[in-house]
Amino acid sequence: MKTGMNLSIFLLAGVLSISSNCTKNKSGGSSANDTINAEYWITRADQTATLQKQTTQFSFGTTANNNSTIEIDSTKTFQTVDGFGYSLTGGSAYLINHMDEASKNALLNEFFGAGESSIGVSYLRISIGASDLDASVFSYNDLAAGQTDLTLSNFSLSKDTVDLIPVLKKILTINPAIKIMGSPWSAPVWMKDNGSSIGGSLKPEYYSVYAQYFVKYIQAMAAKGINLHAVTIQNEPQHGGNNPSMVMSALQQAEFVKNHLGPAFRTAGITTKIVIWDHNCNNPNYPITIMDDPAAKAFVDGSAFHLYEGEIGAMSGVHAAHPDKNLYFTEQWTGANGSFDGDLKWHTKNVIIGSMRNWSKVALEWNLASDPAYQPHTPGGCSECKGAVTISGSVASKNVSYYIIAHASRFIPPGSVRIESSTGTTVSNVVFLRPDGKKVMLVVNENGAAVSVNVKSKGKWAVVSIPGNAVVTYIW
Repeated sequence: MKTGMNLSIFLLAGVLSISSNCTKNKSGGSSANDTINAEYWITRADQTATLQKQTTQFSFGTTANNNSTIEIDSTKTFQTVDGFGYSLTGGSAYLINHMDEASKNALLNEFFGAGESSIGVSYLRISIGASDLDASVFSYNDLAAGQTDLTLSNFSLSKDTVDLIPVLKKILTINPAIKIMGSPWSAPVWMKDNGSSIGGSLKPEYYSVYAQYFVKYIQAMAAKGINLHAVTIQNEPQHGGNNPSMVMSALQQAEFVKNHLGPAFRTAGITTKIVIWDHNCNNPNYPITIMDDPAAKAFVDGSAFHLYEGEIGAMSGVHAAHPDKNLYFTEQWTGANGSFDGDLKWHTKNVIIGSMRNWSKVALEWNLASDPAYQPHTPGGCSECKGAVTISGSVASKNVSYYIIAHASRFIPPGSVRIESSTGTTVSNVVFLRPDGKKVMLVVNENGAAVSVNVKSKGKWAVVSIPGNAVVTYIW
């Protein structure tokens, strides 16, 4: 035999190399053996490996075997990714901002930087006013009982200027392209029918005033160099028991959007996206009802989901009803009583892989940071919400949601596109095509033992062994 061709293509040296060695035989036929030198990162449920880098070879061929197959087809594309990340709660910002300067900078660069030592978080959710993971309840227009302020002359971001805005500015210095979503937990209490931060509904006579409250907020943040990619209308609008919280029905939200918030944004020239629902997957009819109203739908970019109730597949039902609108997965918490192994596998399967396979553009875990006692939180707020890191003074220790997000955020940048990958195996997977042309496959093996699967593309396949009780991200 004589060598006919030896072609090597190198993309980002040390990360990916593809070698095709073709040889001609005497009869003029040819044989091919394609080998991809890939990298992968693994986190084991028993924590013996956490985001640990490995190397492997994918040898693509056509030798028959009995393994199940993940078949990838990059010609079939789905949604484009906006990012992965967390909610930067007021409590998270407080803890980060009170670290010493060197520790603070190191932590923020680890979360938001672009280097090998960073996990590349690309999307954040913040609260408009207080969430339940602030030390106290506040809005940007708090008044004495019985007072009103229809012109919002007393509007002020002063509470956010102490910790949240300084931390956001540091993050934007590290990653100016990061996208930020704002979500209110409640309107100012003087606008509500029960005069309380807990529960109650927005009075109809204040719909237009509350729309201007959003406008003022977006404009005031922009004046400080912080641009909002999107806002949701109300965090968990069917849960009135949190502190703060507010209840809105689908019809109320439709009315607010089409006749107040949407027109107010249009008049003010605001391009921040309006996202509805922002609650559980057990009620997909809520966002569908709003978008079935053409006047409301005209102002809506999409709908957001949590997964404390329901099934993640409900997101695909909303997509089927309104395929021209976007989907977002905006919150899931890990708690004080959860286990690393159980949370790692469940969240990766549902929050990351599940939401992405069901059309989500983002996947966000809940709070970025908490202290060892799961503080700060409001009176009646979540007392067991565990941050991605626990911060004690200036020392930060990593928790399970750090790794849940890192397995996606570090390797799947904004602009990546989900591509077709089959599900006929005992492991859950999702695959993306990155802007640089690389493929990324995220898998979770909930089985105790390793599973061998075929990764098949263009008629050839490589046998890959996926370790038991582990999350793995492959890049090639």
